[in-house]
Amino acid sequence: MIKEAVFHQPKSHYAYAYDKETLHIRIRTKRNDMDNVYVVHGDKYRFTPEYIQTTKMEKFASDSLFDYYQAAVKPEYRRFAYAFRLESGKETLYYNEVGFQKEGAQSRSGIGMLESPSGMFEFPFLNPVDVNNPPDWVKNAVFYQIFPERFANGDPSLNPPGTEEWTHDAEPTRDNFFGGDLQGVIDNLGYLEELGITCIYFTPFFEAKSNHKYDTIDYLKVDPQFGDNEKAKELVREARKRGIKVMLDAVFNHSGYYFPPFQDVLKNGRKSRFANWFHLREEEVVTEPQPNYDTFGFVASMPKLNTENREVKAYLLEVARYWVEDVGVDGWRLDVANEVDHQFWREFRDVVKKANPEAYILGEIWHNSMAWLGGDQFDAVMNYPVTNSILEFFAMKEIDAEAFMGRLDAIQVAYPKQVNESAFNLLDSHDTPRLLTIAEGDKDRMKLAATFQLTYTGAPCIYYGDEIGMAGGNDPGCRAPMIWDEEHQDRDLFDFYKNLIQLRKEHRALRDGTFRFLSAGKGNHYVAYERTDGNSRFVFLLNGSDEEITINLTGLGKGTFVNVEGNERFQVKRSKLKVTAGANSALILKEQ
Repeated sequence: MIKEAVFHQPKSHYAYAYDKETLHIRIRTKRNDMDNVYVVHGDKYRFTPEYIQTTKMEKFASDSLFDYYQAAVKPEYRRFAYAFRLESGKETLYYNEVGFQKEGAQSRSGIGMLESPSGMFEFPFLNPVDVNNPPDWVKNAVFYQIFPERFANGDPSLNPPGTEEWTHDAEPTRDNFFGGDLQGVIDNLGYLEELGITCIYFTPFFEAKSNHKYDTIDYLKVDPQFGDNEKAKELVREARKRGIKVMLDAVFNHSGYYFPPFQDVLKNGRKSRFANWFHLREEEVVTEPQPNYDTFGFVASMPKLNTENREVKAYLLEVARYWVEDVGVDGWRLDVANEVDHQFWREFRDVVKKANPEAYILGEIWHNSMAWLGGDQFDAVMNYPVTNSILEFFAMKEIDAEAFMGRLDAIQVAYPKQVNESAFNLLDSHDTPRLLTIAEGDKDRMKLAATFQLTYTGAPCIYYGDEIGMAGGNDPGCRAPMIWDEEHQDRDLFDFYKNLIQLRKEHRALRDGTFRFLSAGKGNHYVAYERTDGNSRFVFLLNGSDEEITINLTGLGKGTFVNVEGNERFQVKRSKLKVTAGANSALILKEQ
């Protein structure tokens, strides 16, 4: 037994409350080192042999170095003291806060390890208020990201000066305008409903100078180019009639250059009544050649807000409340969320959840985000590690199946299950090349990436236009106007997305069922995995190689499967399921 590989940390993503009555307990061991792992547990005030229980743990993830085990337990009195029993060959050890001990070992006082709670790991009390409880609707959602200036022009009277013609081959730049607005979105809600979308994610539509609107002037006002606040309320109402929710994007880390308080600071320096709204380093404000105040990156036109300032905090928290409570939006996506202080986000959560307990709070964080996911700040984060893994495996073919599996399992380990269930899984956005471009124009590769995205744990998000074959490189190339002329749309691709979304919506197993890799070998460019929820079971074989493959899958017990795209039947024989997938194609089987 490789003891130095064993790891557990109480009150963390290794021991957390999944809901108000269930704890998830995890432990890490050396890969392929253990025969069995158990959690031995009881109430800390009655931790004696006659009351102690033992629960077998299941391996739920692996990487190149370690295995990870998990057990779900429901402590009778919400108090939980525990240790682990590790079995490897003929060796059995117990592991608690003190370290490793052999079975039957006693302390100097003569008390056996399992006769006292002393030295046990503890989850002292399961307090419901501490549980991170993301809105249940999120794990069932299919998001659609809209860049408002480029989705549809519904009211030409709002067009800004110099608006360019909306054509299928229009060239986006960082400065031009095409006249997209909120009425255009309202006019096309039927299109989104047909596709199967259940929540729109808008990039900012607050008043700003740019076409992207991340340089906010007024956080409480719809940009006149897009309409007004009443139009936003109409959009929310009309979307809701079609079963579609709305999530807004906001930047509370920094404002825009033309934000009135910053304009006053530019004029008056430290003498401005708004001087403490920002992070000024000198009496006079200098923007060039480099700003002498804190900014987003080193962008002088995006001054960082002082969210510790009482007035700033009051203003931004009113913004948070207004759009949720008065306008009726269903969530916030928070730009540059990791550079804002934690206390602000705690108060932000209190305000938003008071306005709507089911509102979704999503942070834009690119690295490990556990510090924001304890139930007091965000519900989830944008799942960039999963994004990058899917793209590198399916779209770019830069990693093999073993590396792909290891990366995804690492994310499952990094966060509590409820966070992974509500994570935001995107493949491209307004900040990246489009999926089809990343796949070098290969729609088979694009479809494999989308198939995995739409059948994996978490909430998938489609970037506007991907579903009809739009391509485009980095900003601004990825921000072209939506193509509405059906002659220039790939309607077969639209049907592919529509059918896959419908399959996901019809089967809970594809939303919050268990996920398990069945095949992900070193050097291979195909993966097989299972999704099941007890009512239905699916097996997927996604072949990203340039040749047809036939493999035998094991560990499926008994059963008969049918191809969801035909009537072909597949029988599990002697615990093996023989499956074949063509080059760069997917096979989706459903158990009968």
